Amino acid sequence: MLVNSLFDEVNRRENALKIIKTILKTQGRTKIFDLTGLAGGFPILSEDKDLLETYAGSAVFEDAIQTLGKTHLGGEKILALNRTSSGIFAAIIALVNEGDEIVHYLPKIPSHPSIPRSAELVSATYKEFEDINKFKVGKNTSLVFITGSTMDHDVIAMEDFLKIIEISKTHNIPVFVDDASGARLRTIIYKQPRAMDMGADIVITSTDKLMGGPRGGLMSGKSDIIKQIKLKAHQFGLEAQSPLIARMVRALENLNPEIILQAFINKNDLYTALKNDFKHIKETPTGVMLSPESLKLELKDRDIKTDLTPNDLAFLFSMLLLKNNCIITVPAVGMPGASATIRIDLASKDAERTTNQYIVQSFSEALKELINITDNVNACNMVLYN
Repeated sequence: MLVNSLFDEVNRRENALKIIKTILKTQGRTKIFDLTGLAGGFPILSEDKDLLETYAGSAVFEDAIQTLGKTHLGGEKILALNRTSSGIFAAIIALVNEGDEIVHYLPKIPSHPSIPRSAELVSATYKEFEDINKFKVGKNTSLVFITGSTMDHDVIAMEDFLKIIEISKTHNIPVFVDDASGARLRTIIYKQPRAMDMGADIVITSTDKLMGGPRGGLMSGKSDIIKQIKLKAHQFGLEAQSPLIARMVRALENLNPEIILQAFINKNDLYTALKNDFKHIKETPTGVMLSPESLKLELKDRDIKTDLTPNDLAFLFSMLLLKNNCIITVPAVGMPGASATIRIDLASKDAERTTNQYIVQSFSEALKELINITDNVNACNMVLYN
């Protein structure tokens, strides 16, 4: 294995950021194509700048985020956090005690690592299910999670969502929906109701996923529960500060569902073009993806034998796309524990500046170079860690 630990993933990410910095210095921002769907942004108005302070900003933007947040997510009360993971952690330490059980249903395992890691920190047991027929809660279950859309954009079926809600309500267990990208994908593309409208007690979304906001978490829920979570968020410094909230407000104001719907249409041409050379490529709601296992199958189809793990191959492929073609994908820049699936998201802002032809060409070049170095550990390590 080339990537043996989370520390290795940190080093890989740091190398990727150095590569991006070099591209910025030598070629400029327009030569970089961030196609992660996570680029976000920091939209503010000129009049906002004098209010980006601790108290004046809070007085203005806290009210605005309540109004816009409820429109986007539903619910009774909004809480802005510095990350989605922060909100998940705050909820777990507020609602789960030592020895309790957290049960999680998602369309496809594994979950985002923030949920099991938070469960471990409070000494709670954690179970996850992807088969609705096997889902169950126990006498010690104190919180149920639902993932609306996984890290690889597998979207929950509405009937499964409602069944989990029904089971949880029967046992009087609160339901927390991790709707990081699902708050847009589920509602805009699949026309599902908002999580709170389907009976959830808490929902959180990422303000940088499929929308032009900063990397932050926007939580909504029932007032009494949000108050408990807010207390913990403030105790541990997990809440968003006014500069971050200001940018969330402007991102919500600017949110354009048509961009996501157009990506849903445009991905068909890209998928068809890539399918000619990558028969294991798959569609996502707004683009295409090549999982680590699928990438290894691509090599196998070409009679390439390697001892590298699927994740090693995915990290290498992503780094080659970045180094040689200036295309940013999650396995290169993602946080430790993030999905190693290579995703091209056409809802990304930079997608407007590239073409299907360039993406297909870049994939072909990256695969060719990957094949050339799979039996050379030193070359692989140079790509990953320089």
